[in-house]
Amino acid sequence: MKERIEHDSMGEVRVPADRYWGAQTERSRQNFKIGAGHEMMPDEIIHAFGVLKKAAALANQVLRPQKMTEEKCRAICASCDEIIAGKLSDHFPLVVFQTGSGTQSNMNANEVIANRGNELAGKQLLHPNDDVNMSQSSNDTYPTALHISAVLAIRDSLLPALNRLIATLLRLEQENTDVIKSGRTHLQDATPIRFSQEISGWRSSLEIDRDMILRSLDGLSALALGGTAVGTGLNAPQGFDGEVAKQISALTGHSFRTAENKFHALTSKNEIVFAHGALKALAADLWKIANDIRWLASGPRNGLGEIMIPENEPGSSIMPGKVNPTQCEAVTMVAVQVMGNDAAVGIAASQGNFELNVFMPVIAYNFLQSVRLLSQVITSFDLHCVSGIVANRQKMQENLNQSLMLVTALNPYIGYENAAKTAKLAHAENITLREACIRLGFLTPERFDEVFHPEEMV
Repeated sequence: MKERIEHDSMGEVRVPADRYWGAQTERSRQNFKIGAGHEMMPDEIIHAFGVLKKAAALANQVLRPQKMTEEKCRAICASCDEIIAGKLSDHFPLVVFQTGSGTQSNMNANEVIANRGNELAGKQLLHPNDDVNMSQSSNDTYPTALHISAVLAIRDSLLPALNRLIATLLRLEQENTDVIKSGRTHLQDATPIRFSQEISGWRSSLEIDRDMILRSLDGLSALALGGTAVGTGLNAPQGFDGEVAKQISALTGHSFRTAENKFHALTSKNEIVFAHGALKALAADLWKIANDIRWLASGPRNGLGEIMIPENEPGSSIMPGKVNPTQCEAVTMVAVQVMGNDAAVGIAASQGNFELNVFMPVIAYNFLQSVRLLSQVITSFDLHCVSGIVANRQKMQENLNQSLMLVTALNPYIGYENAAKTAKLAHAENITLREACIRLGFLTPERFDEVFHPEEMV
């Protein structure tokens, strides 16, 4: 492999000749072989670095035109555009488990942008620290990249997937308003419910989760950039923080703002904890919905069998004809992962010591994995399962007719205790509620038929 010599403040380093990274990136690549090839810095973070470095160059050109010349700004922006487009992903080789401030990933971005920009300019125009990192520090760029990537992942991936699933559930509601089935509490028979009402509970849960996620975007929209190393704004010109937030907003189409208190922004990750809590709430509801669906679809002969779901693939290597609720299982596994990630994010966020949190890469890794998995599993669940749900109306009616909890409708006429006696007799002797109630002398046949209307219990 051909190499070239790069240098940093510690001396010379050999770097692969066909890569744009420099000495500091290479030192990190050699010193942190922890999860290499697996737990790599997320693509969303790399994309966010492209956005913020371009925005910083544009802001510096406005505020420091004598240092950030038009030529330098143009070269930086061209390099950043390639990063944003995903064209330079192979030039970001660093793992998650590196320095806790993400310093080496910030320098990775600086070196790639400088070297690619120099190549585009055809001369040594840019220095990674003096030009690309102008008015910045790793301590304020990484938390900024974290917030940008979190907002964009939620906005561009999670919310569209969630909206599509909600729309599917709304359609199923409208298609099943006339279907009455047995309700269930504690996994036991309960009073009747419309199938559309049951579905509406699923839909409303997801809508509330969506609202909580949307509320979390406000905190994530506050950016640390401009705080530099410890929150004082050292080496950043007056107004840089506001100008760079404006430039990031223009580049992303989302309204970002500078954080009011940079000392908070560099050390506390409570906005990320809050946002991931909303993701965990979504995971919990998805788990519940997926469980409901696989219970309702259980069978096909020895389970509840009240709904039919798409049959996507064989379910057993030994039992011919078996089909399993695999999409539901995928949802529940993702939910487990998200809940585990929530613990990691919360613990990592507690480690803000003095002026800096030094667990940021692992926070980013877990947060973005949660968003990515939820986005993808919701899309899969909707496409391959929920959209194909069909009510087994005959089975629902049979189960409803056998439910002893219909006796609740008799409470106003014979009282709770007599209704309980009626249900127990019907269950013990395997007879209908009507037969039991009449045999016990609580109602005449005519009066029973007059007051007993399960369809009115919904």
